[in-house]
Amino acid sequence: MTIKGLAVAGRVLQRPDLTAAAAAAVDFIRHTLWRDGRLLATCKDGRAHLPAYLDDYAFLADALLELLQSRWRSSDLQWASSLIEVLLAKFEDAGGGGFYFTASDHEQLIHRSKTFGDDSMPSGNAVAASVLCRMGYLLGELRYVDAAERTLHAARRMLLDYPQAHMSMLNALDDFLTPAQIIVIRGDAAEAQEWARALSALYAPSRMLFAIPRDAPQLPPALADKCMGPCTTAYVCTGMTCSAPVTDLQALARELATFGESARR
Repeated sequence: MTIKGLAVAGRVLQRPDLTAAAAAAVDFIRHTLWRDGRLLATCKDGRAHLPAYLDDYAFLADALLELLQSRWRSSDLQWASSLIEVLLAKFEDAGGGGFYFTASDHEQLIHRSKTFGDDSMPSGNAVAASVLCRMGYLLGELRYVDAAERTLHAARRMLLDYPQAHMSMLNALDDFLTPAQIIVIRGDAAEAQEWARALSALYAPSRMLFAIPRDAPQLPPALADKCMGPCTTAYVCTGMTCSAPVTDLQALARELATFGESARR
């Protein structure tokens, strides 16, 4: 949650120092708590140990997705995908939907809990469902969207009976029912960032915007296919559908401003 907050604040307030702090925290976790494709929960006095829980995987993947909108690094996208794959393989209740708090290979406990309500922090299941929706649409990965749907279906009765206790899950339901608008900008790094800063000034809290440099390595097919010509190019996507390439920043800004006015009405 701290990494996500720093990434959002750095982007909105145009504070590179906050974005750098978020990136430094990500690098610390990757170098210290990511071992053999699994996440560890804690580090103290140089010792990292204890298997991570649902919340650790879901919140970190969510933070990485936010940080990618502040500055692109393909390794962060790959890591977010790896975290999600562990969630699906080790935490999901494939039959009943949703995710257990502990992994399938965690030490055996008296009860393996699976909860959907918010407590002092947002529900891990809700954050997982939300990030699965957004990553699924970004990468064209229907497996992720389907897992989010199973989670929401598992929480359906609780959402109907106690909506006030499941606000994060309601937000995830909104992400599923109304997919976020995703803008992918491809171009030279500096100019792509200029486009991103200009478009970020248009108020749209659910919009995701990624400035991906021309030379970004190891992009997944859904992003690699959004290629560019001799000039900076943007693609506007909703769900699994994307626009034709746009090469005029001012025209794109006008289109997005009109879209925002229509959405508010």
